[in-house]
Amino acid sequence: MFRKTKLKTRMILTLGLVSALQTILIGVFAGYYLSNSLYDQIGQRALMVAKTVAAAPAVISGVHSRDVSGLTRLAQRLATTNEALFIVIGDHNAIRLAHPDPNRLGHSMADDDGDDGRQALVHGQAYVARAMGSLGESVRGKAPVVVPDSGEIIGIVSVGYGVDQVETTIQRYNFVLYGVVGLMLLVSIIAAIVIAGRFKRAIFGLEPREIARLFQEREATLQSVREGIIAINREGIITTVNRAALETLGLEAETTLAGKPLLDILPESDLLSVLDSGKPDFDREVWLRGRHMIVNRLPVRQGDEITGVVSSFRLRDEVDQVSRQLTRIQQYADTLRSQTHEYSNKLHTIAGLIQIGATEEALALIGSEVSDHQALIHLLLEAVPDPVIAGCLLGKYNRAREMGLRLDIDPDSRMADIPPGLPRDQLVSVLGNLIDNALEATRLHTGEGGRVQLSMTDLGNELIFEVEDQGPGISEEAQQKIFERGVSTKQGEEHGIGLHLVRQFLNRWGGSVTVENRPEGGSRFTLYLPKTPEAKTFKASTPEKRNAP
Repeated sequence: MFRKTKLKTRMILTLGLVSALQTILIGVFAGYYLSNSLYDQIGQRALMVAKTVAAAPAVISGVHSRDVSGLTRLAQRLATTNEALFIVIGDHNAIRLAHPDPNRLGHSMADDDGDDGRQALVHGQAYVARAMGSLGESVRGKAPVVVPDSGEIIGIVSVGYGVDQVETTIQRYNFVLYGVVGLMLLVSIIAAIVIAGRFKRAIFGLEPREIARLFQEREATLQSVREGIIAINREGIITTVNRAALETLGLEAETTLAGKPLLDILPESDLLSVLDSGKPDFDREVWLRGRHMIVNRLPVRQGDEITGVVSSFRLRDEVDQVSRQLTRIQQYADTLRSQTHEYSNKLHTIAGLIQIGATEEALALIGSEVSDHQALIHLLLEAVPDPVIAGCLLGKYNRAREMGLRLDIDPDSRMADIPPGLPRDQLVSVLGNLIDNALEATRLHTGEGGRVQLSMTDLGNELIFEVEDQGPGISEEAQQKIFERGVSTKQGEEHGIGLHLVRQFLNRWGGSVTVENRPEGGSRFTLYLPKTPEAKTFKASTPEKRNAP
């Protein structure tokens, strides 16, 4: 029955009962402690009055002379002054010399409570006792009457406070105490209602079974998604990870990432920057654990506060490459159409020359078309043994021809001593981005007939690639910013990514790049890659700054 009750009701009942139980226990303990404390205090008060009366000279003198009438008047006056129920004075045999009831004078004090006062009369000790006497139940303090000079015990003084007096005081205090307890109980119930309401709002009004079902659905959803998902909290600690994330990062399926700092697992990740900026990041290309990935990152907010970040990522596979190239299909189609028209004209010219018998002129025209291409192939075979890099350069050469431009490779170039650990796919991606940017800048600035120059060398401890274009150049202010994501000198939303990837690669490999404007116009990018990689912070600089000590 209780399980079917709503969470808010259960919390109110539980918190209310716990608070009520605690309050009642505190009230009972406080009442018990108060009662005992009052009895102790009354007993100590009776004892102190008894000692004071026993030490009074008039009492000592009256006991010594057995002045019954004088002691009786003195005892009554002192009892009234100290609000005591009675003050009884006896001699060294505990025979009453003063008592509120005259009929009990001359009788033993033991007749009232069975206490003959031996502890005071024989041992000289003052003490507290509780007993039923002729005047009712009382708390009594008893003290010996001692002659100051000789130390002789000549009598005893008993001061009593009625239990009724103590109970009246206790009831008065209990009334206040129980009022406070009742108020505490009411406050506890109100607090339980408020806490239960706020807790229910904090969990969006869900019941425990609904939360459990949502948690199971969340886990199933996370594991069913084929993209890797990682979530971190404000401190950069991993809180959520799915199986696809482990597979994508190349980790064992049994690896436990939850509870570990993100930078211990992915030191190259800049996911923590989203915590500071609070800006989402979509379709960003990054390298993680040596793998090229597409990453989406979204901050998690609670009100105005950023409490964490969720990141989804996938490998940049062939489908991603094709989707990025679809936007250029129309441009390629237009270029191929113009090339087809150009080659058609040249073929008609060659056919005409053959028909009129000008074979030498026809052969010269054909040779001019293939000589440059053959020279490039020969150069690549000699200077660039790596087929991946050679294939990239040949592709960029053809790309330049399609755009009506020339890609000239320095004939003295050589790129044979490439370290085995340098990932070729990343190198051609970086080199291809630099050449593409140079071709685009040249085409926009000069139109057809422009030229891009490339030189390479592997001498020394570095691989050096130098790309020169005939574009408009780059201002000094823009030379540092163009390597940031989304920053480009070209118009449109699809730009500002290539040089950012160059920056990421150089950060991982420990390379650098210089940017400068050529005196004859255009810009020059010089890429330096150490043959032995070392991690360092990326910097783009002018040649003078790079060589500075």
